[in-house]
Order: sequence, then C-alpha cells, then structure tokens
Amino acid sequence: MPTQPTLPLYEEPATPPLQPPPSAPALEYDPVLFGKDPTPHIIAVEAVNDHIRLFLRDNGTLRTHEERFRPWLLSDMQITLPGVEWQELKGELPGRRMLKYLALCNDREAFDNLRRALRDEHREVLVYGSLPRQYLMLTGKTLFKGMTFEDLHRVQLDIETSTLTPDQDGARILMIALSDTRGYEELLEGDEKRMLEQLVERIQQLDPDVIEGHNMFGFDLPYLAARAKALGIPLRLGRDGSELRFGSPRQCIIGANSRTFTPAYVHGRHLIDTYLTVQRFDIGRGDLEGYGLKEAAQQLGVAAPDRIYLEREQIPELWRTAPDTVRRYCLQDVHETRRLADLTLPTEFYQCQMLPDTLQNLATIGTGEKANLLFIRAYLAEGYAIPTPQEAREYPGGYTEVRRVGLIARVVKADVESLYPSIMLRYRIKPSADHLDVFLPTLERLRQLRLDAKSRAKKAKGAEAAYWDGLQGSFKILINSYYGYLGAPFNFNDYDAAEAVTLKGQELVKQIAAEIERLGGSVVEIDTDGVYFQPPEHIQTEEAEIAFVEQVGKILPEGIRLAYDGRYQAMLSVKTKNYVLLGYDGKLTFKGASLRSRADEKFGREFLNNAIQWLLEGKPEKVAEEYRRLARAILNGELGIEQLCRRERITDKSKQPHHPLYELAKRFQIGDYIMVYRKQDGSLGLLEEYAHDEDREHYVEKLYKFAVRLEPLFPNFEELFPKPQAIIQAERQLSLFD
Repeated sequence: MPTQPTLPLYEEPATPPLQPPPSAPALEYDPVLFGKDPTPHIIAVEAVNDHIRLFLRDNGTLRTHEERFRPWLLSDMQITLPGVEWQELKGELPGRRMLKYLALCNDREAFDNLRRALRDEHREVLVYGSLPRQYLMLTGKTLFKGMTFEDLHRVQLDIETSTLTPDQDGARILMIALSDTRGYEELLEGDEKRMLEQLVERIQQLDPDVIEGHNMFGFDLPYLAARAKALGIPLRLGRDGSELRFGSPRQCIIGANSRTFTPAYVHGRHLIDTYLTVQRFDIGRGDLEGYGLKEAAQQLGVAAPDRIYLEREQIPELWRTAPDTVRRYCLQDVHETRRLADLTLPTEFYQCQMLPDTLQNLATIGTGEKANLLFIRAYLAEGYAIPTPQEAREYPGGYTEVRRVGLIARVVKADVESLYPSIMLRYRIKPSADHLDVFLPTLERLRQLRLDAKSRAKKAKGAEAAYWDGLQGSFKILINSYYGYLGAPFNFNDYDAAEAVTLKGQELVKQIAAEIERLGGSVVEIDTDGVYFQPPEHIQTEEAEIAFVEQVGKILPEGIRLAYDGRYQAMLSVKTKNYVLLGYDGKLTFKGASLRSRADEKFGREFLNNAIQWLLEGKPEKVAEEYRRLARAILNGELGIEQLCRRERITDKSKQPHHPLYELAKRFQIGDYIMVYRKQDGSLGLLEEYAHDEDREHYVEKLYKFAVRLEPLFPNFEELFPKPQAIIQAERQLSLFD
C-alpha cells in the first residue's frame, strides 16, 4: 500500500526534535505498524482545554510541548452544526455501510454537541471519547518510541488501613509504603493528614511516569481519596498539580472474560493496577490459583524468602503491638508489586510504541480492539473511509476431540506454530473490506519482526535481552489477535474469512492426527492447533520424539510448521480440555476448570489434588476411600470451617436483590473479598461470624459433585462413590446405635 497519505486529515505544528534515542536498539521503522510520526520519547499525552500537551523526556530532562487539536469523529452522514468542519473520505464497498465523513470540531463543546445530534439521528458513528487516543490516531505519534521498558520511572504504592472501607467508624490510613525503580523506598506513618500531604510531596519530587499498585483501582486509590477528602487534603498527584480523579466504571478485558473496575487518572502519569495485569498475564498459561498479591507473587516465583504473611484483620492490632512487623509487611507489598509489574507490563509498554493509545488504557483493552486501532489508523492515514462491522453470525470453531481417557504413560505434544496466522498467510485469507491490503502485510511484518526479536534476544544479554524479549512478546500477542479480530464486532471483521480459517485448521489438525496414527502413535487428545499422543513403542528418547514430530510435519503445506512442544511422564485425561500432565521433573500441569478452579472450597481442591496424585500413582481405590472418609468427617463436624468456606468477590451483581450475597454485600464495597460459608437455613454467613451452623449435608453434596468430575476415570463410579443421600442415611442409622 502507499506510505504517504493522499488527504491531509490533520495539520500540526512540528514537535521540536529530540536527541537520538540513547537506549533502545535500532529497529527498522514501519509507519503502518508504528505510526507515520517517529517522534521519540513521548512519555504521556493529555488534553488541556483545546490543546494537547505532550510530555517528552530529552536526555533525561522532562519537558512539555503543546499544540492546538480539534476533536474528531467519523459518521455515515453529515450534520451542519456550528464549529464543525466535514471532510469526505475516499472508498466505497458494495454491501457495506461506510463511515466516510470525518468531522473536525473546533472544541470539546462542539464535539459533544455533534455526538448527541448524531445519536439522536441514530446514525452510524465511530467515536473515541479519549482525546489523547484521537490525537495519536490522526497524527501517527505513539508513546515511548526509542525507549526500553527500563527507561520508565515507575513508583509503587501500598497502604495499610484500620478498616476495609473508608466510611466505617475508626477508618484511617495507618501507613503508606512507596518504592520506585531507582532504588527509593519509604514508609509514611504518623499523623494521617501529614501522611497524605507527604504522599503528594513525594510523588511530585519523584515525578514518576507510572504509579503501580495491586488492587489500586479497587482499594488503595478510593480509600486514599476518601480519607483525603475527609481531611481536606487535595491529592495533587498530577504533573500539572491537578488532583487525582476517577472515571466511570468500565471493563478490563481478560481473555474471553472481563472484570468491572473504576479507573482513576493522574495528569501526565499512567496508573497501572497489577491485580488486573496479572490476570491478563495468566491468560493462556492458567498457572495461577489466585490473583491476590501474595498468591500471585508466590506462584510466579517473585516472593521474598523472608516474606511476612498477615491477614488483613490482624493488621490494626499488630500495628499497636508489633508495628515493625507491619512495616516490613507493607514494604514487602510494594516490592512484590514492582516485581509483578516487571513481569506483566513490558508487553503493553512495547505495544504502546506501535498503537495509538496510552499505556494505562492498553493495559485494560482487548487485543481485538488493539488490532482495530492499527487498521483504522492506517486507513485514515490514506484518507479512506472506514467500514462498519458486519452483523454477527455463528461459524465453526477449532476442532477438539478426546480419543482416550484415563492414565496414559509417555505422552508427547505437537502443535502447529501460530496455526491460524499461518493459515491466513498461506491461503491469503483476509477481510473482504481490506481493499488497501493492510491486514496480511502487517501480519507478515509482525511475524518477521517477532522472529528477528526472538533471535536477537537469544544472542543478547541483560537489559538488551530483556528489551528484545519484551518486544517479541508484544508482537506475538498482536499476531494472535488477527484471527479473533475476523470474528468479532470490529470495523474490518469478516465472518466468512473467520470460518474459512477454522475449517482449514480443522482439516490440518485432523491430517496431523491421522499421520501420527499411521506411523504407529496413539492420539490422546486433539485441541485446535495441537495433538497429545503416545509415541510408538520404539520411540523412547526426546531426540527420537523430536524426529518423529518432524516426520509427521512433512505432510503439511509450505508455511505451516508442526513443532515439538514437550514430553511428559504421564497424562491423566478426563474429558475435552480437562487433563493433568506429569512432567519428567515431577511438575504437574492442570488444564480445565473441572480439575482445578479458584471458586472451589478448600476441601474440594484438596480432595481433587489428592485424587489426581493417587490416580497418577495407579491407586484409584484410595480416591474412593478418601471420598467416604471425607463425607463422614463433614457430617460429623470434624472438618474445620476454613475447609468449607469459599472466597467471594463483591461485584455489581452482588449488590442486586435476590443475589445470594446481597445481604452480606451491603456491608462491603465493590471489589472487596469475603470468606463465606453455607448456613443450615440456606443463607450465606461470614467466616469471622461463624456460629457452628454450617449446612453439613450441603457440603456432602458438594463433595459428590467434586467426585463426579472424575467420573470418566472410573468405569464403576456409582459403586465406588455412593450418592450423598445414601451416605447421609447410613450415618443417621449408625448414630442411632451410638
């Protein structure tokens, strides 16, 4: 496609040039992927009245640059209003409605008036409420060009409080912990009002680009804001001296799911909640059982060996009796927050160098929306209209099949590297609306850039290796978003193209499975782009397994590559997408919610963990023995309430009448976690208010449901695992003779 715009959509004063980037290794510049404006070292973009303010770092010195900016939107029709200038964009597509009119508004008031008028007319529009995103989209600028992740100045924040909510009696901040990526750390304590004043002073002195906290949007910032308001302290955390402010609730996209949160904003800085970034980081891995700070740090291997673990309710009393313990605990919180951000944030940082949005926003939006920003920017740069999304329709998904259940020894996994992107490139499948041919060339370019970055990461060391690894990770996520984009409600979507990709994927993975079995292997499970199989008896070493996979891969077309993806001592196959893998290092890998779920009660998780271990050891009878023992223990009150309760998060839905948590939720804020148990009257009670009134028969029924998850592994399941009523009746009869 041409590289220069054919229609000048936006004229701007030149940004004063910066010194050449000192730290980031050279990367061939692509204006479609990185935006047409190569200005480096933009740290933040903010709207100020009818101007845009850029924060730039030049040789370590922060400076600002302001320029006039007119808000814009796209529509399928023009409306004459004061302060609005229209430009007609090029391009028509048969059978597709087009957003072919670009409105440039003199100010925010004219922009808002136009939005309302178009909404009242029920017109098709493309509107970005964020003026920084609008500015970056039209200018081709992006943040952080010429920088590495290590160049960011990041501050971590954590507070300890006397109560869970700032409006309870006795609510106050006990301590504020701060640290940064340059070696600073400090505990603010003493008079609460003075602490808040010191917090403002420290943020202004440190002048960070990013402020990080774990559950910062859900707890720390709302609590700080409420206490500051009560004490009359303006939280002037902005680079311009402005106060912390809160937006409207929105969704953080976490894979196929989303989580509601209320964002906060600080002028000239990015706020990052590692509670959200950790969840996004875990998508596709599924390694984490919980996303709390301590749980995530432990499971990701970043917890300190001398880590102190305290329950929230312990802190007020310990603050009086053992304040040094609370001080160490609070500092360790900010240390772990920094380490979690070190792991989870680089991907979004490097995507920020490509995409027209802020770091804070990119850390919460989905990958499909990111791809959409890329395509829309490319079309606007050429002066072309944007299509409206196709209406949704059903289409086939990836092929999955379980051919063997039970315990299978010596299992190998082979999968097609980037199956769907490879199919799109090999068979030239793209959106029919992409008449400028942006989709496939950018996909190919991203793939080449990723391969290059991976190669450089292997050859480099230290900070440079981390740079290339972070870069390749950001490329990978964008690459993998292209297929999902086709079948989602985005401007260049195409359900026919999405279907063509999945059908070809089904065909290829079935061919792989057939070839494995033709060569003497035994397929255990097929899952979209990969196959678990037991190799032929004569294949015993890892080298032989790799060679076998290479032989199978020879049947695939050029551009589609089958890769060796691991070997395991054993696989416990339960049902589609639910299995456990036992590595040769003894590590267990769980797949599927039926075998491990964060929502399960502790006794259920332990029962399943023990059952899996016994099944892997070839001792299925012990699972049935434990089931009966545990059922009797529950009925006889021998299991502690900590084993029976479960953790629940207070959400918007919890606050609705008829929700099981409704009565309890009235006592807490959205985002709080509580431990609850089922009472004999069917209601839920708080762990801390336990009165020996648990519904024991309910928990025996829950135990049976846990056992049912393993039913495919037991041909005589009903004989080994009696139903709850049979066990309850038997215990009642026994009690008559006690």
